[in-house]
Amino acid sequence: MKHTLTRSALALVIGLAALPAAHAVSKAQQWDYLQPDRDQMIASLNVVELLKRHHYSKPPLDDARSRKMYAGYLKMLDPARMYFTANDIKTFNAWEAQFDDFLKAGNLKPGYSIYKRQLERLDQYLDYALVELNQGIDKIDFSIDESFETDREKAQWAADDEALQDLWRKRLKDEVLRLKIANKEPKAIETLLIKRYKNQQKRLQQTRSEDVFQAYINSFAQTYDPHTNYLSPDNAENFDINMSLSLEGIGAMLQGDNEHVKIVRLIPAGPAEKSKLVAPADKIIAVGQGNKELVDVIGWRLDEVVKLIRGPKGSQVRLEIIPASNAPTDQTSKVVTLTREAVKLEEQAAKKSILHLDQDGRKAKLGVIEIPAFYLDFKAYRSGDPEYKSTTRDVKRLITELQKEQVEGIVIDLRNNGGGSLQEATELTGLFIEQGPTVLVRNSDGRIDVLADEQKGVFYKGPLTVLVNRLSASASEIFAGAMQDYHRALIIGGQTFGKGTVQTIQPLNHGELKLTLAKFYRVSGQSTQHQGVIPDISYPADMDINEIGESALPEAMPWDSIKPALKPSSDPFKPFIAELKARHDARTDNDPDFVFSRARLALTQRLMQDTEVSLNEVERRAQYAKIEKKQLDIENARRGKKGEDLLKTMIKDDEDDHVAEIEKDKKLKPEDDAYLAETGRILLDWLSLIPIASRQ
Repeated sequence: MKHTLTRSALALVIGLAALPAAHAVSKAQQWDYLQPDRDQMIASLNVVELLKRHHYSKPPLDDARSRKMYAGYLKMLDPARMYFTANDIKTFNAWEAQFDDFLKAGNLKPGYSIYKRQLERLDQYLDYALVELNQGIDKIDFSIDESFETDREKAQWAADDEALQDLWRKRLKDEVLRLKIANKEPKAIETLLIKRYKNQQKRLQQTRSEDVFQAYINSFAQTYDPHTNYLSPDNAENFDINMSLSLEGIGAMLQGDNEHVKIVRLIPAGPAEKSKLVAPADKIIAVGQGNKELVDVIGWRLDEVVKLIRGPKGSQVRLEIIPASNAPTDQTSKVVTLTREAVKLEEQAAKKSILHLDQDGRKAKLGVIEIPAFYLDFKAYRSGDPEYKSTTRDVKRLITELQKEQVEGIVIDLRNNGGGSLQEATELTGLFIEQGPTVLVRNSDGRIDVLADEQKGVFYKGPLTVLVNRLSASASEIFAGAMQDYHRALIIGGQTFGKGTVQTIQPLNHGELKLTLAKFYRVSGQSTQHQGVIPDISYPADMDINEIGESALPEAMPWDSIKPALKPSSDPFKPFIAELKARHDARTDNDPDFVFSRARLALTQRLMQDTEVSLNEVERRAQYAKIEKKQLDIENARRGKKGEDLLKTMIKDDEDDHVAEIEKDKKLKPEDDAYLAETGRILLDWLSLIPIASRQ
């Protein structure tokens, strides 16, 4: 239902319309200094040529790509369609099929024109919001029955300036209401938002020509795939292979998410991962140094946030985050303190444990080898040090130790393993197969390189399972895929990340270009790209795969297949998969941890579909209370089945709770990990179904 503007908002519209012409012109002209230079023009021509010659796909630069680039550029600049009007878009549409010609000619001006219009509109919004806030949020009427659509990616562009102002009014109202429901006092809300918007306005005025150039060229480069992008001279060293940033000091991978910065992955054994305070898909909204005041970073560029988070080893950084576990309407945040430190190789080393299980009336003992990353001490290896550290050497030693303890089988735990050394993935595979190819690499010229285990013999012939999840990526997927294709192990857990491409850095006259030039394929000929490795037996996802993973990235290259490197062979697991799944389902249908995971994910996915929120405070609080009750019911169902005390209200995480939780985790046994224990039980099921002679 359309609602008329409040008196203060209407006054602002009238006031803007009545501004003296000279003032309006000065506002429009404040971005005139943003102009492309000769170095950027040459760099753009170099990018066009490099992508034409060396990108894996080599798609044509034509009108179709121009349209795709144009759509991507608009989405990059105005993802929620809150700034451009239909008239703006009508003006820009004249260029829709011409960006290919502009790029070939080194003409960057249309891209700059669109960017400057976005700056102008954003500046207008900030002016509007500051006027409203300075009048006091008590002037905002939260009793009116109206709503706001939070997912405007495919919404119609505002018809005119009046419609745009109404969108801004609702957006600001939603922003204030979220903070009210997060229990912030009115004065604190006004102070926070006024400071945030003034800082954003200040940062707008510091926009550089290089910011425009990077955004424009990336809108072109990322029509090829999400890992192909231009790196400005200032930012080249900051960006990792995933278009995220590898943060020295806290061990996290970040990416921009509209006005927020989102955690994508935690580095194994890094400060963030060890703290248990943060998780993938958490949003960082403020950063503070030690005990100093937190700096609000909503609306900041990714590289600027990174500069705040980085710091000397041993120093502390505070992050204010909105947990990914929150409902979409829940802006409740928490502040966590992390001590910056380098990730030590020995802390990422593989480690073993024993899983003791009672099953089918007998006691069983299984070995577990957890591999946080595929590591290799290149320096020691190249210097000829016989004691160099590597994943394969460590796993080989651990297997020997487990065999001495007479385990019946081994679980390789690759959960949250983001990859690492490709060489190690190949050599680790060699411990479990007789000999043969481990991964295929198809280059942009169509040539296929085969990486193989050249050593004859199998180091470990016993029963094996591999446990994976959505954050098992890259080298983890290569190893898990090989184990599945050789029918050497049961793959259990969640669908893996799905990054199956290889990038290289090409220097330019101005900055660098990271481009995709090859693709990984399993020995079965299937790509690991996009869909990752599909487990033989799946567990409920511990995160929304629509939010995290390769398939969640725009323009992700598709899954495909090539000629296999292995001849088809009989699969010893296939005849028993149905029975194994049936036993697994029977066990976990009432398992409190599995039931909890399924229910929590189902609730999250339902909530993500509810993108229209009420701007009526009473109704909004009722919606929030309803969501919180559902979350509480799910948590208490788990606690009840496990014999734990029930909660009266949902507990919001704080650091004291997590310190206690970390100490508690140190005392947990492998059997207390529901997913790990169930993986062991599936392996025992498998052993009960096959003849003893087939186990070795």
